[in-house]
Amino acid sequence: MPDFGQIYSEHFSDVYKYVLSLSRDEAIAEEVTQETFFKAMQHINQFNGSCKLYVWLCQIAKNTYFTFCKKQKRSIALDMNPEQPDTTNHLDMDYSDKETARRLHVLLHVLNEPYKEVFTLRVFGELPFSQIGELFGKTDSWARLIFYRAKKQLQEALK
Repeated sequence: MPDFGQIYSEHFSDVYKYVLSLSRDEAIAEEVTQETFFKAMQHINQFNGSCKLYVWLCQIAKNTYFTFCKKQKRSIALDMNPEQPDTTNHLDMDYSDKETARRLHVLLHVLNEPYKEVFTLRVFGELPFSQIGELFGKTDSWARLIFYRAKKQLQEALK
């Protein structure tokens, strides 16, 4: 049985950065990362070593984040006041043209996987292609290609 304290101290920062790249919100990233390590501790016996521990933790983090988002959408839908603008999603980029930013945000959310996640990890998470490829069990060349295609799809859709 691995020393979970050591796993936590070695991987917390990287998993947190990964979740932050998905959520773009520090409070959410911290909550999801804590939940990720709690789940990992409960299921460490299911880790079979077929991938790196970091990749396994990031898979748990991604699933935990998506579950969190689904719960948030349900509660927001119940509490939504149609008179108030939706401020649940934040783009950390400063766009001079707010309409273009809004369109880009909408287009990004309708991109198919893995384009959406690779683009998000690269642009918002600022992860290197090697780390993105590793998360998907692919090469950095694969990550570059997927990012390029995602960028092209967004550029074409914005025209």
